[in-house]
Amino acid sequence: MTDIIRIRAGAKRNGFTLCLAGTVALLLSAMWLAWMPELLRLAGIFLTSASLVTILIGWLKIREPAYSFELTPEKFRYLHRFGGYSLDWDNIQRIDIPRLHTGLTHEPMELVGIRLKSYDPLLEDISPRLASNILMQQRPLLLQAHRQNCTSGGCYSDTLIEDDSYKSAQGKQYLGMLAMLANRMGRMREAFGYDLYLYSSELDREEQEFVALLKACQQQAIQQ
Repeated sequence: MTDIIRIRAGAKRNGFTLCLAGTVALLLSAMWLAWMPELLRLAGIFLTSASLVTILIGWLKIREPAYSFELTPEKFRYLHRFGGYSLDWDNIQRIDIPRLHTGLTHEPMELVGIRLKSYDPLLEDISPRLASNILMQQRPLLLQAHRQNCTSGGCYSDTLIEDDSYKSAQGKQYLGMLAMLANRMGRMREAFGYDLYLYSSELDREEQEFVALLKACQQQAIQQ
């Protein structure tokens, strides 16, 4: 791999289209409220709300970086509006699709999992704001992992809180949001076997195809 491979997120698409459609719908709803009788006012309010939500979704799509991933001969880079991180290919131990154990079956999840050899390079590179976003994003996954071990909803609150102190295998001490991310990665590794998770909305192809691409890039980087 001699060139940079850039992956555009599927969720990035149609941002301008949604903003335009929402703006047009908002103008129509304004005219509706101005000219229609009081009996139809509720429908106009509903149309106004839907228009604002459409504009908001489009604006959030536009705010995202143009690309969600960059694959270089040296690194795997994740890009987000809250920051990003880079992983050396030789620090990635495993890349695959996590599976959810339901009884005797193992169902593939709509995710790509990455297992690291060392947490330190990631923790030294990632911003606390992005770390916080990852913690929030992974809450549904964490609840899935504990669902079978929790007969009542009361135990869920404890599973969402991470310790804000962490000492790495290399002896480095982390505090705050970075420590919480490290502890969360450890728990996610116990649950699903991976530390980081890439969602299908961030990809430009099927999960299995993306896994194959990452493995090919890693293999080529190792052989260089």
